[in-house]
Amino acid sequence: MKFKSTFGIPLALALALGVTACGSSSKAPGLEPAPSSGATQATIATTPKPPPALAKKPVVNVPSTPPPSKLVTKDLVQGTGATASQGKTVTVNYVGVLYKDGKEFDSSWKRNQPFTTALSPGSVISGWVQGLNGMKVGGRRELIIPPSLGYGKAGSPPTIPPNSTLVFVVDLLGVQ
Repeated sequence: MKFKSTFGIPLALALALGVTACGSSSKAPGLEPAPSSGATQATIATTPKPPPALAKKPVVNVPSTPPPSKLVTKDLVQGTGATASQGKTVTVNYVGVLYKDGKEFDSSWKRNQPFTTALSPGSVISGWVQGLNGMKVGGRRELIIPPSLGYGKAGSPPTIPPNSTLVFVVDLLGVQ
């Protein structure tokens, strides 16, 4: 009987405390009770709808002059929304063509899906990081990117040959 008396009382006390705690309205440290009403789902990100000026795929016009050795930017449509800057995440539609012959090598329009990326080195080519900096949501910008700010000596086979100057028209749809 000594066995029962030694362990019986502490065991009964522990069980009683445990049952009492289950119905307790006080919350344990670090725990938050679920809301009693309202939504509990996380917000789902949606693709921004482009403004009317950006609703159609742009035609990219390659200049007939020799390719520039430095980045050239030109606002085709002035945006009025949030400003893109290095380190922020941008959502864009774009068309990319080769300066040499105007051949399209990539386009978010073909996939019917805007492209979202961090505007930082390693996420996109340097020509985008520099060229989209300061652009405002709702804008359309042309970027002429020399090889040193694009894919350089290696290119991006098979669509972008080595040492290619690139022309992009980029529509800025969102900044986070």
